[in-house]
Amino acid sequence: MKFTCERSVLLKEIAIAKEIISSNTNAVSVLSNIYIEAEEHGGLTIKATDMKVHFETKVPVTVADPGSTTVFGGSFLGIISSVPEGQLEFELTDSKITVKPANGKKKVKFHLRTIAAEQFPDFPQPDLERLFEIPVREFKEMIQQTVFAVSDDETRYQMNGVFFNKKDDVFVMVATDGRRLAFIKKDAPPSVADFEAGAVIPPKILQIVMKHAGDEGIIGVSVSKKQLFVRFGSYDLSSLLIEGTFPDYERVIPEAQSRVFTIDRTETLEALKRVSILAEKKSHRIYLGLLESGGLKVYAEESDQGYAEEEIPCKYDGDEMAIALNCRYIAEPFQVIDSKEISIHFTDPNKAITIKPEPEKDFFHIVMPMQP
Repeated sequence: MKFTCERSVLLKEIAIAKEIISSNTNAVSVLSNIYIEAEEHGGLTIKATDMKVHFETKVPVTVADPGSTTVFGGSFLGIISSVPEGQLEFELTDSKITVKPANGKKKVKFHLRTIAAEQFPDFPQPDLERLFEIPVREFKEMIQQTVFAVSDDETRYQMNGVFFNKKDDVFVMVATDGRRLAFIKKDAPPSVADFEAGAVIPPKILQIVMKHAGDEGIIGVSVSKKQLFVRFGSYDLSSLLIEGTFPDYERVIPEAQSRVFTIDRTETLEALKRVSILAEKKSHRIYLGLLESGGLKVYAEESDQGYAEEEIPCKYDGDEMAIALNCRYIAEPFQVIDSKEISIHFTDPNKAITIKPEPEKDFFHIVMPMQP
């Protein structure tokens, strides 16, 4: 195998492939390697997998001798990153691939050991008959509003991903860790077949989409019984789904909440950041104290270190009361909501609150209060 290509063309794709590779594998495992195949027609196929998430793309290269191999991802990315811009030459001889600048200006060569391409695992084939298209901006918004609420408790594996389904011409994404819930819905084309049972998607593939998909155009999505497949730009990504039944999230959504207050998003985030310095380190407990005067007192008590409080403006007409909450569970929704003001709906301080943008949109966040 022998080919040449521009460093800039290859660098981004190898960097994405490196993100896929499991950090738990060692250098002698083929799962630590990136598959490359120089094809006769002049393209280079790049693949990477951790056996759960699979990545594939193609880049244009000039092929002198077709062939394929796998290279250790970390070293390969380091080599490409270290050399100057310009054409690079890659040549496979026996079990080593030589990498060097094609112009000869830099007298540097890298000789990297390889593992035979035949040892690289095959990818499961996606169900392209079920492929549908959705505006990439909408798909990314659905991910952004939910993925942070995924549970990291491996004993509750069915909540270790984002639930995604399509029913009655509506796409829904939901994530929960049992103490909070994030929900968003978008209109779906009637032509898309329902998958009411839903899919529980591991966050890794969703985070890659968030990071590398642009904001314009469309993204292709296919949901089968065991796999999610997405296609955007020149990238094909697939992931095994999480087995198990996602919790019945609809039963925890409050039907009606009699109280509401409205606050400035940025001002509240800044107050949370300051007050949380003295919040309990284990529980992250802070208090939202509603005042009859219409203000909101954000405060936290830490017996060993001291006390912090900050009062900010608030639109509220009701009795004084305080709600104890995990600071992170409030801050994270505020960070992904893009409205200037946010409304918080509740019934009493011991029941769930609902966080919504003002004016309301197609998503909301539910947070359970803590014991005072």
